Formats: sequence, C-alpha cells, structure tokens
Amino acid sequence: MATFISALVFLLAVMGGTSPAASQSSAPTEPMCYDWGESSEGAVSVVEGEVGWLSCPLFSHPSVYNYTSTQSAGHNLFWYRLPEGHDLEQPITYSSRLSKDRERLFLQPAAAADTGQYICMLRNKSSCSKIAIRLKVLRPDDVVKCALPVAVAPIEDLIPLQEGKTLDCPDLQDATKMSESAPKVQWYFVAHPVCDWYPFWDSDREQKGNSLQVHLMMEQYQGLYYCRVQYQRRNQTLNFTRSINVTAILPLSLPKEPSIMNPTHDQIFTVKTGTEVRLVCRGQLPFVLDKPWREIWWTVDGKTLDKLPDRFTQINRVVRDHFRDLTIENILVIQDFQSKDLKREFYCSVKNERGFDTRRAQLEEEVSLPTVELGCGLGVTLLLMLILFVVYHVFWLELLLLYRSWFGTDERHTDDKEFDVYISYARNSEEEQFVLLTLRRVLENELGYSVCIFDRDSLPGGTITDETLSFVARSRRLLVVVSPGYASQGSQALLELKAGIDTMALAGHLRVILVQYKPVRRKGWVRELRRARVALALVRWQGDKSRELSSRFWKRLRVELPVRRVSSRGEDEEESNLSEAILQSMQRSRRLLLVLSPNFLAEKSFSLLECRLGLYLENSLRASIIAVVYRSVSKLACVEVPQLRQATIT
Repeated sequence: MATFISALVFLLAVMGGTSPAASQSSAPTEPMCYDWGESSEGAVSVVEGEVGWLSCPLFSHPSVYNYTSTQSAGHNLFWYRLPEGHDLEQPITYSSRLSKDRERLFLQPAAAADTGQYICMLRNKSSCSKIAIRLKVLRPDDVVKCALPVAVAPIEDLIPLQEGKTLDCPDLQDATKMSESAPKVQWYFVAHPVCDWYPFWDSDREQKGNSLQVHLMMEQYQGLYYCRVQYQRRNQTLNFTRSINVTAILPLSLPKEPSIMNPTHDQIFTVKTGTEVRLVCRGQLPFVLDKPWREIWWTVDGKTLDKLPDRFTQINRVVRDHFRDLTIENILVIQDFQSKDLKREFYCSVKNERGFDTRRAQLEEEVSLPTVELGCGLGVTLLLMLILFVVYHVFWLELLLLYRSWFGTDERHTDDKEFDVYISYARNSEEEQFVLLTLRRVLENELGYSVCIFDRDSLPGGTITDETLSFVARSRRLLVVVSPGYASQGSQALLELKAGIDTMALAGHLRVILVQYKPVRRKGWVRELRRARVALALVRWQGDKSRELSSRFWKRLRVELPVRRVSSRGEDEEESNLSEAILQSMQRSRRLLLVLSPNFLAEKSFSLLECRLGLYLENSLRASIIAVVYRSVSKLACVEVPQLRQATIT
C-alpha cells in the first residue's frame, strides 16, 4: 500500500508536465494510461444471489485521489471487465443489475458469470490511471459451514462482561442509499461448537429496529452474530449478509494496571558460569479498551536487548488469555554466562495504557559440587556393598562362626547343664557306627563338646525312661540323627525325641537339632517330627564330602551347637592320634586299673580321657575295670563317678 501511495503522489506531481507515459504519447488527446496492475488488497468475494459491490482502489487513500475533487478537475471514472479466459478487456454495459454510484460498481445481485477481473480507469484529456481488482462470486455451498452464507470476513467487536452494547449491521448505510424504502435487518446467532443458528429473543439480548441490543453480556453470548439485510429496488427484493464476531472482555471497572508476578521480591536466580542461563519474567497485562497496546521486556544495565550483544535474546509466550487479559512470560536467554554478568542489573518491565511496573532479578552463583569426587565415592561405596553382599552370601557360615567365637557367650557359665549334646539315633549297626566313630569323635575330641550317649553313659539296672528324661534334661542340645529306621513306634529314639521336643516347647532351655544321615521321605517321618520340622534346624550329612572338619556340614552344625573355641590343627591331630593310641592299648589289656583321686577326673585332663575310654570299652566290649580309690571322689559333681561305681570293682 505504501508503494501504491508513493506512486500516486509521483503521478500527481508530474501531471501536466513531462512524464514517461506522456512523452511516449503521439496524440495529446489520447494520453497513455498509467497501469497500476492488480490491487494488493486482494480479491473481493460475493455470494451468488446476494448484493455485492466493488470500490475502485484508486480512491482508497483520499489524500491522493478524492472522487469529488477529480470530478471537478474533469476526470471521469470508467469500469471495464476482463472475463475469465479472455485477454481483451470489455467495457461494462450498465443495467438495473450492474450500476455505478460514485467510485463503486454495484452488482444487484451477483451472478456466477460475474467472476473475473474488473478495471477502474480515471482519465481526462491529459492524464489517465487504471487499476485492476478481482471479483470472486462464490456458490452458497462453498461458504456455508454452520450458518448463513457470508463471503465477507467478520468484523471483530468487544463487549465487557456484565455490561451492554448496541450492534449495527455492517454496510447497512450502503443498503439505505440503494433502497427505495427502509431496509430490514434480521439477526441470527451461532452457538459454537453446537453449530446451530437461530434468531433469539431474551431479556439479555433483543433486536430493536435494525440494531441488536445486548443489555447484559455473558460468557456464553460470545460467537458469530449474523445480520441479513433486505431492501427493495425496482420492484426487486435484494439482500446481503454480514457477520460480527463478538468477544467478551473483563469489565472496565476492574483494575487495568499491569503487574509483575515473577520474579518475586525475594526470589533469587541461581546461575552457573559458562552455561546457558534463562531468567523468567511473568507479567499480568490487562486489556484496555480502545488502547489495547501492551508490552513486556527485559533491560540489562538500562539497555534493551537490541543494543546488547547477540548472546542476549528473549522468548515471549502467552501463558493465559482470560477474556483478553493476558499473562505473558518473557524468558531472557543468556548464552555463555560470564562472571561479569553477575554485576549487571537485570530488570523486567511491563507496560500498558494504564500503568508501568518493573522489578529487578537477583542473581547468585551456583556453588559447584565435587561431582567427580562424589561419583567416585558413591561408586566405591556401591562396589564395597556389592563385595560385602557376595562375601556374606558365600561365607556367611564362616562369618557367623567368627562372630560367635569373638562375641558368643559360653553357656557353661550361664546354666547348670552337664552335657553339651545328647545324641539320639536308631539302634542299628550303620547309624550306631556313624554316631560313635564320627559324631562322637569329632564333637568330643576335635570340637571339645561333652557328649551324652545313652548306651555308653547310662548306668546298668536303671529305668530306661527315667534315665532318658534325666539325660535329655541335663543336656543343652538334643542332636537327632534322622534315618529311614529312626523313631519307629515304641522305640527309645521316639522317647528321646518326645522328651526333647517337650522340653524345648515348655522350658525353652533345650534346642533340638536334626542331622539327616540318609534321605528320608517326609511321609516316613513320625508325627512328632513332622510337626516340629518347621521350627527345627536341619543339617544334612553328605557322605565323604562332609568328613573334613572344614566342610559345610561341620560348620553348619557348629552354628547350632553351643559356643566353643576350636583348637589349632596341630593340637587336634595330636589329640586324635593320642586317643587312638590309648584306645588300642586298652583293647589289648585284660584288666583296666584306675587310681581315683580328685585330680584324676579334672576337666580336660589326660586321666579323664583314659576314664572315658575305659567306660566306653566296658559298655561295648564288657571289659573289666578295677578302681583303686586313692582319695575320695564322692563329692565331685562329675558324671563319670556314679558310672565307675556301677562298672568297677572298688
């Protein structure tokens, strides 16, 4: 449009003088016409069957061309038409349907054949100018979506909530000039997104004459309002349709001064040098009717961003649109933030017609954390935790035994029990051999436990039931060797098992340990064993794999037994060899002569070992024992004393 106006000014300046167009003219009565091409305002659209008109673009700026002044200067306005598909322009023949009024060409009504290019030419004897404008006649089906057919873009109109306004149909004055009587207007409303249109009559909105009166604006009244204008001309009813897009705004009585929501007065932005920093400013910018301009911007040391280096940029976005009151967010982006930027003054400002507000952004440098050191420390910690987890799951028995050896309590100092372990087993050759030659030997000789075996330690002539209950009650652990033949109905093993389970359940001073010598199906277990299995520890003997003292079997068994310190390997081998040598010497002797004294039965003495081996041979091989009482041993609280009284010749 600016180019068009400047060209018109230039044309007026050279009118009557020498110009490129005039100099090329051969006849002064036929000046060459200056062609402005096609109007930049775009094509004019008209709905087929409705009234439409074309305004000559030469008069779009009255300061350049004015219709009244051009008429007084002898200029005449002519209209030509270039139909679609033709190269030669044709003069328009005026009729009742096509007429000219001042600078306008009226089509009453428009037909589909009227589509094409129209040229308005302004000329006199010395000058000529022309410009083209395109007309599109649209079918009603091409423009109708939800309501009446309208080819002209809707006009925007704003109405404050809880207030009123009168709406007039656009171009109604033009219809009044062309009509032979007063035009009539019918209003319609389209409720989106229902896509339904209807005339309306209610207390808030009503049609008064040709105008629409909105008494009280509500949010649901927003939308497209259509007005259809009808008038009479030459006994013909003509019409055209226009639309108004009505939008609600907040009441004018509300405060309209802008304000800054972010940053707050006490907010501090944490920044890091060498990185991209974003400072966010959020402002509330109310809408001011008739003067809607508003802006939000950043300044650095009092300078706007267009006066700063390229590393300072800003990004605007609308966060909220509440009835044209906007909440706008302006982000100041600083590339490669430098330490000197901490000394700059960053201000965010908002402004509209009613006021101004500004606020400073306070910056603080971020304290760098030793990420590498923290990462390495965390990695080492996780690695150690993983190693400890693996070590615990692989060596948990060893760790538990080590803990018990350091911090475990020796039960011999806390109770009055005589035996550490009472062994219950099936009385047959295989289980008996396992108990006497393996379990007993390791527990007594290598692990240092005092073991009670009924067949070895019971006195002849006693009651089996009473002595069994007595032995079980005087033991800290009941070790049950489970095998297919164990605890058959009515056997002594069943009595020992019941006594141990009852003592464990009632008194709690005895723990029962199950040693599975051979695999046993669960249905082969006696009822008492099945019931107590859930609460009992089970240690499985795995043949040759379990013979070594360092095997899992002995470690698992030691966890369940009372705390004892294990002697060194050399001492264990020496004591084991010594026991075997003494046992072999006794087996080759016809009589065993024991000289009794208090020191003879001292704990862990060599003589006590000989006494126990002699009692074992007397029970198993019926060897003869002769006891010589050198000093009285009747007051000693030792289990071997009553056994010697029954088994020896004193």
